[in-house]
Amino acid sequence: MSLLAINWSVVGIKAGQLILSLSILVILHEFGHYITARWFKCRVEKFFLFFDPWFSLVKRKIGDTEYGIGWLPLGGYVKISGMIDESMDKEAMKLPPKEWEFRSKPAWQRLIVMLGGVIMNILTAFVIYAFILMIWGDKKVPSSSMKYGVHVGDSTLMKIGFKNGDRIIGVDGKEVYDLTRFKKKLITAEKVQIERDGKSIVLDLPKDFVGQLIENKNQKRKGFISPRFPAIVANVEDTSVAYKSGLRRNDRLVALDSTRFDYFDQLSDMLDTKANKTVLLTVNRNGADTSFTTKINAEGQIGFNPYSSIEQLDSLGWIKLEVTKYGFFAAFPAGVKMTYTELRDYIDQFKTIFTPGTGGIKGIGGFKSMGSIFAPTWDWESFWRLTAMLSVILAFMNILPIPALDGGHVMFTLYEMITRRKPNEKFLEYAQVAGMVILLALMLYANGNDWFGWGR
Repeated sequence: MSLLAINWSVVGIKAGQLILSLSILVILHEFGHYITARWFKCRVEKFFLFFDPWFSLVKRKIGDTEYGIGWLPLGGYVKISGMIDESMDKEAMKLPPKEWEFRSKPAWQRLIVMLGGVIMNILTAFVIYAFILMIWGDKKVPSSSMKYGVHVGDSTLMKIGFKNGDRIIGVDGKEVYDLTRFKKKLITAEKVQIERDGKSIVLDLPKDFVGQLIENKNQKRKGFISPRFPAIVANVEDTSVAYKSGLRRNDRLVALDSTRFDYFDQLSDMLDTKANKTVLLTVNRNGADTSFTTKINAEGQIGFNPYSSIEQLDSLGWIKLEVTKYGFFAAFPAGVKMTYTELRDYIDQFKTIFTPGTGGIKGIGGFKSMGSIFAPTWDWESFWRLTAMLSVILAFMNILPIPALDGGHVMFTLYEMITRRKPNEKFLEYAQVAGMVILLALMLYANGNDWFGWGR
């Protein structure tokens, strides 16, 4: 199979996971509106996954509601009678309100209907997290457990002072126990505490740190920040050039053209200038060094897989992977806590992105960016962890006070409840149109940024 075909296979797997994840979340979000509307005896005219301008792929009417799947995969919707929404059904709004219409219901009921989607996404997140904690557990890599410190694969981190082998201590004066947690907190941090050669060092992050990371993301990268490890062969195909040259499983690579090294990242840096060249490779096998020549491929690789996964590094004692599994009853409060933590982290990141001077706005991405976070192979644990995270993000984004989003409707309903004056329907129509224009512009910018780097 060609490299191009393999790449398209990966793209297909990532796209499939993204579509399935968003479909689940959209259906559950819209179900939150649907069930609360039916609860208050509002008529729901349509319940669709994806949008259906001009035609739909599938549709069926059951009772008063038409259920279906549209052809435009940009979300989904429920059409509730008597509500000013994206359908902009102005003719129906000119008629006197009917008892089954949304606009005839008390403000508190309308508020609950509008919050139904967001509430459902939050509930979805904590239920998914609860089952993740039961099935796979809460996984942490203590920063202090990394035997060889960290490998810094991003040049922006190097530029601000990180070095390979550093040991992570904390962020903004607070200790950070887990490596994954550290990477999340790093995005919004001002100062980072590390240990180097037994000395404590504080690194100041520039205000535009996020912007620098974004500018650098298209350059050749060797990860972001991860545990450092030696170059030991976990697998080498017996048909490969490296195997035929003499490389075997569990060999520890220690020198390239007589230049010795200790870690895989050092070998990787040395190979950057060796593409398509023949080199002298030295390995340590059963306690003794042995050398042989081999050909480096066009990508600057020898042709083996090192021990590099978290589970492998843990089994070799180079890091410690802590896995805490929860029972049924303990998992649900723990799931609530994980949902709250994820929401708080996302709000902090959101504020950083939209704070002037951080450069974060350049990193806003669309469907391509969303798809890129999924695993290149179908991994159910990764899929559900990412789906829970996206559910939290969807809940937060929908509650923003922008007309055309749930938060816009909530804002106008709260105004009515406080002032006891209902906003003019013509005003609501104009606000809905303005909100849709804003959302379409943001979607165009985000996806244009993905493909053409408009913000950079």
